[in-house]
Order: sequence, then structure tokens, then C-alpha cells
Amino acid sequence: MKDMALTLPTYDDMLAAHDRIRPYIHRTPVLTSSYFNELTGAELFFKCENFQKAGAFKVRGASNAVFGLSDAMAEKGVATHSSGNHALSLSYAAGRRGIPCHVVMPRTAPEAKKAAVRGYGGIITECEPSTSSREAVFAEVQARTGAEFVHPYNDPRVIAGQATCSRELLDQVEDLDIMIAPIGGGGMISGTCLTLSHAAPGIDIIAAEPEQADDAYRSFKAGRIIADDAPQTIADGLKVPLKELTWHFVSNYVTDILTASEEEIVDAMKLTWQRMKIVMEPSCAVPLATILKNRDRFAGKRVGVIVTGGNVDLDKLPWMKS
Repeated sequence: MKDMALTLPTYDDMLAAHDRIRPYIHRTPVLTSSYFNELTGAELFFKCENFQKAGAFKVRGASNAVFGLSDAMAEKGVATHSSGNHALSLSYAAGRRGIPCHVVMPRTAPEAKKAAVRGYGGIITECEPSTSSREAVFAEVQARTGAEFVHPYNDPRVIAGQATCSRELLDQVEDLDIMIAPIGGGGMISGTCLTLSHAAPGIDIIAAEPEQADDAYRSFKAGRIIADDAPQTIADGLKVPLKELTWHFVSNYVTDILTASEEEIVDAMKLTWQRMKIVMEPSCAVPLATILKNRDRFAGKRVGVIVTGGNVDLDKLPWMKS
């Protein structure tokens, strides 16, 4: 195994996280679709984190981090940088604990997500839409506030919290062959790896990524982290690069990374809205897009599909004419 010097979350950390966050999250439902089963030749089980508190799976990791803080650490609040869902999830969790939450967000982040952050009491500082700008502005905010940094994904507390999603899915659906989730920074995939490597090592773990932000795919093939500074994709939650903790899980446990084009992502998103009557954001449509693109890979399999969130700007849906 690689990178064992890192502070890695354990399976026991995941179990502790599930107990800690239970009062603050939903046990989200699993939906099926005969239409998508016939279309793909697979049995798909959609774990609907778009119905989660704050509208995204990230409330799991954020709540674990916030409610795991000592009173002394929590006093100055928490801080993070995020394109949206981690920002609003951390704001939600901080609000439940009654502490401040400082968030650095790209100025191009969806207005719906900015509004949600403010609605939960988060304090936004905007940055340019690049990893370098995000990290530079965040350093200023943290120095000024002294708040506890909760990284969107490169944080063992966050990964342990995200791992509770796949733990629930294992309880809800038996005999899965594959579990697939989107990959950006890799928090959800890392949590999935943490749970499955201990509880169900026979299940293949597949990550799904936009072609236009395919740094995880290229990292996976190269055997080292390759980071893009400012990729352009409609899947705004998947623009960030892997970091050391998430790379450990991806490089050790992920079976494969599949990619989808922008058009394929939008088509999958629209089709899900039409057929399943659920709201999902573009980032969450990437797994279904890759399944539709690689039907032979999934045919005859029982596949858990993690629908990671549903925070969209309803005035700027991707199939609307501007």
C-alpha cells in the first residue's frame, strides 16, 4: 500500500461519523427506473443524495468535521473554499452548531449555491475561477479569521463522513457488482473506497469524470497526480484536482475511471429529469452518462449509482436557450 504516512481515515472513523452525524442528515432513498434498466441492460440503483440536507452528499463530511471539533476549536468557526456544495454544506453544519462559517467561492459559482450558502449563514469571499486563486484568497481569509480549515475533500474527517453514504447503500441494496460516483477532488470516491474495501471488497469501484476536466483519469493512467488549474466544464462540482489523501484511495482501490463529453452529461441530466422526475445537477449526471456510453461494461450488472446533489440554478438549466 502507498502513502501510509498520511493521516488516513479508518473504517472505525466511518462508523463513528455515522453515529455523530445521524441527527443532522437524511438517510436518503434508493430509486430505480425500469426505463434506465432497459436502456442500459443493467440494474441501476440510484442513491439519491440530491434529497440530502443542503441538497448534496457533502453535508455528511461537513457535519462530521464540524461536530467533531472541540468547543475550543469551534469557537472561531470554520472556513473552506468550495465551488458550491461543500460551501453550503459546511454553512449548514456550522449553523446547526451555532458557529461562524467563512467560505471562499469562485465568482462564477452558480447563484443558487451562493444564495444557499448565505441562507445558511455562511460568509462568502469571492475569488477567480482557478485553483491557484481559490487557495491564495483562502489563505488570506483563514489568516484573518483564525477559523478551522475544513478542506472540501483532502481531510480525513470529511472522507469518513462521505463514506457513510456507501455504507447506507450497502444496507439498502444487496449483491451489488459495481458502485459508481462522480470524481472531482475525490472525496466521495475516497469515502466509497474506504467503506467498500472493508465491508464489500468484491464490488468494483468506478469513478466518472467530464472529458473536459479529466485530470483524475489522466492521473489514474499515469500513476501520479496531474492537476489542471482551471478546467472548463458544465459539471462545476468536478473542476478541482485530486490531493494526497484522495489520491491514496483512488490509486489503491478504484477499478477504473470513465469519462463523458459535455453533450453526454447534459443529455443524461435531462433524461433523468424527464424519466425519474428528480432534480440532479450536471456533476451528478456524469455517472449515468458514462454508463450510457459504456453499456457493454455494465450490462447484466447490479450497479449502485451515487447521485451526489441537486443544487441547480433553475433559471440557467443547460438545455435552455440563452
